[in-house]
Amino acid sequence: MEFLLHKGMDVTAELFPDKPVMRYLDTQLTYSELSQRSNQLANFLEERGSQRRDRLGIFLNKSLETSIAVYGIMKSGGAFIPLDPQSPKSRLLDIIRKTGMKCVISQPDKKKILAQVAEEESPLEYVIGIDTDDDIGVPTYSWDDVAQFPDNTMPDLHLIQDDLAYILFTSGSTGAPKGMMHTHATGMSYVHMSTDLYDVRPDDVLGNHSPLHFDMSTFEYLTGPNIGTTTIVVPESYTLFPANLTQLMQDERMTFWYSVPFALIQIVLRGVLEKRDLSSFRWIMYGGEPFPPNYLAELMKHLPNAQISNVYGPAETNQVSYYTIPDPDTWVDPEANMPIGTFVPNLEGLVLDDDDSIVEDGEVGELVVRTPRMTKGYWGRPDLNARVFFRREIMPDFEEVYYRTGDLVKLRDDGLYDFLGRKDHQVKVRGYRVELLEVENAMASHDAVEEGAAYALKNDDGSDYIEVAVIVAKEATLTVDELIAHMNDRLPHYAVPSKVKFMDSFPRTGSDKVDRRGLQAMAMEEKNNS
Repeated sequence: MEFLLHKGMDVTAELFPDKPVMRYLDTQLTYSELSQRSNQLANFLEERGSQRRDRLGIFLNKSLETSIAVYGIMKSGGAFIPLDPQSPKSRLLDIIRKTGMKCVISQPDKKKILAQVAEEESPLEYVIGIDTDDDIGVPTYSWDDVAQFPDNTMPDLHLIQDDLAYILFTSGSTGAPKGMMHTHATGMSYVHMSTDLYDVRPDDVLGNHSPLHFDMSTFEYLTGPNIGTTTIVVPESYTLFPANLTQLMQDERMTFWYSVPFALIQIVLRGVLEKRDLSSFRWIMYGGEPFPPNYLAELMKHLPNAQISNVYGPAETNQVSYYTIPDPDTWVDPEANMPIGTFVPNLEGLVLDDDDSIVEDGEVGELVVRTPRMTKGYWGRPDLNARVFFRREIMPDFEEVYYRTGDLVKLRDDGLYDFLGRKDHQVKVRGYRVELLEVENAMASHDAVEEGAAYALKNDDGSDYIEVAVIVAKEATLTVDELIAHMNDRLPHYAVPSKVKFMDSFPRTGSDKVDRRGLQAMAMEEKNNS
């Protein structure tokens, strides 16, 4: 059994050298090609001075090069950091600075924003994936340059399973992104757990819907290549046309799908499922937010051979629980959201009250978990690390460490857990985590904003969307378009509010804080009356 993610992939490459590991549009990458090209990248990085524990960025749209970057960086001894291809410059620059990122693997259409980053004070030294003669302010190297390096060996490094493998950045409550650290051990533990739990086999075909910076993609980029599956990388354009997506699912005979409910709802509504044969699917997993039961029942009609599971777990823990949906005819309450189910193997969870005491079964509390798949903490954030871990001393000089999910749950009489919401102000927009305080901080940075508040509402399909209420400073002027443009420059696309409401004053609580629930209730009433 291999303990390093890239070595597991190389073992698979020896077993299935000519089998496609990734397909994208009309191109594909075999296991032997992935092994060889990631070796070349690792050797190139070593020649450029990359060392064990270095952090390197992947700033790519969906492509075959993404998997080469993932495994090449790990083979060089470094940790890969996915960067949202739609990130504004300020967010990109913040992550590069925080992590001391010297290299970014990218593509030609990212030249403009990378040139802007290079103009700023940052540790960025060079970029791979752009023509050598392109001038963006730092040296650039093409994939042809990388191909000049040996493909049959990798750098001779002594790595162990507790070495850093990747860092995933997500919304932070202070207005700045926070990076959760995962090691080869936490990643490989997820590979083994997901393989055993879902019976993943080498002949499976996985559909990759999520971009690399979204934690669900670890199923396709880590589990799949370590087992021998073929992954179909879904082009972004296909997500805009659900009928094309279901055609791809049918043509590729996909057996696994893992995404947020929104993508599946779209294929129910516009995927012409009645014209498709999707009998190849064995398992559909969804997570990130509730799945409206009416759409879920309709989806199940068209997937006769598939198990469908509600998967729950913050990216910090990879996965916590799952619940396989029974036949709709057996649902007790057809309008109720599905439970998050039971804990996955090799995990312990506790439900705590506000005093960190364990609650009685059936009472609501915050879920804390411990598992070998748990993050080692947040990059450069000792203050946050001190808050997010619950330490339980069970005997002198020995303690158990749990991650605080911030999620409120309740254990039901049937042994299943219900998810009852966030303990803080974090919401999910199409599966992406968004801290409402980050939205408010971006809004407040505009000179014309005196005060702002963000809140979430539900779409008809059950997904969240964000609205903001704004008080404009005296003697200042501000339009909706100006504020949205300002926030577009500071937030990822999914965190930009859908609606801006200008107000003269906000409702207040007894302690004179902004009553966000009151604002949310007002917005809901306006929506219902419109």
